[in-house]
Amino acid sequence: MQHNLQPWKIYLDTCCLSRFFDNQTQTRIQQETEAIDWIISQFRVGRWDWISSDALIFEINRIPDLDQRLRIKVWLTEVRQAVSVGIGEKSRSKQLEVLSFGELDALHLACSESGSVDVFLTTDDKLLGKAKRDASQLHVHVENPYTWLQEITENERDRTDR
Repeated sequence: MQHNLQPWKIYLDTCCLSRFFDNQTQTRIQQETEAIDWIISQFRVGRWDWISSDALIFEINRIPDLDQRLRIKVWLTEVRQAVSVGIGEKSRSKQLEVLSFGELDALHLACSESGSVDVFLTTDDKLLGKAKRDASQLHVHVENPYTWLQEITENERDRTDR
C-alpha cells in the first residue's frame, strides 16, 4: 500500500468527471461525487498527482452538453501529467480489447498503465467488473472512487492508531 509521504498517481476516467452532472438524488451517486470532489481537491493542493491522457481529452470532447464539457475542461488544469497515445498504448489497448474491454476503456487502461498510475478510478460498473475479473492481466489497480477512498482512509487510520 502507498505511503503517506509519496503522492498517489491517480487516473480518473470520464465517468468520474461526469458524475457531477448525474442526478444526485441517489445516495451512491452523492457518495461518489463527494469522493471525486475530495480527490480533485487533493490534486489542487498538490498532495496527489492527476494523470490524464489523450484518450480522456478525446472522450471529453465528445460530450454533447457544452456546459458540462467546458466545466470538465476547467478541472483538467489540475492534471499533472498527460499520457500521449502512441504505438505502445495502441498495442496494449488491442490486447485489452481481446479481454472484452471496450475500445475507449481499453485505451484509458493502456494510458494509465503507461503513466504508471497507482489507481485507475471509475464509476462504470461494467468496466469495474471486467477489471476485477481480469485483474491479473492488468498493470493497474482499478477501483470505484468512493470505495477506494474509504479503503485508504481506513488504512491511514489503522496506521496512525498503531
